[in-house]
Amino acid sequence: MIAEEYNKISGSNFDACIRVHKELGPGLLESVYELSLMKEFELRSVKAQNQVSVSLFYRGFALNKDFKIDILVENEIVIELKSVEILLPVHKAQIISYLKLTDKK
Repeated sequence: MIAEEYNKISGSNFDACIRVHKELGPGLLESVYELSLMKEFELRSVKAQNQVSVSLFYRGFALNKDFKIDILVENEIVIELKSVEILLPVHKAQIISYLKLTDKK
């Protein structure tokens, strides 16, 4: 996928997130925003999956551990939802790790 396509999808994702936030407001659980965002993607005919299991590997060996991506859009872009007042460095580290482990944007 080229940069223009990523930019188009990410812009659409951002718009959908803003729509959900305007509709629901702050202070709800991440799971509520997740379900609402999935509905918004469906209404926009955007291919998205939620709670996608990703197997963990170490040095080429599969470990008996999966982690979950909150939302995977168009099989390319990872959305990690947070319902917090402030994003902390640990939140940024988490998404960076997920991106490395999945080789996604």
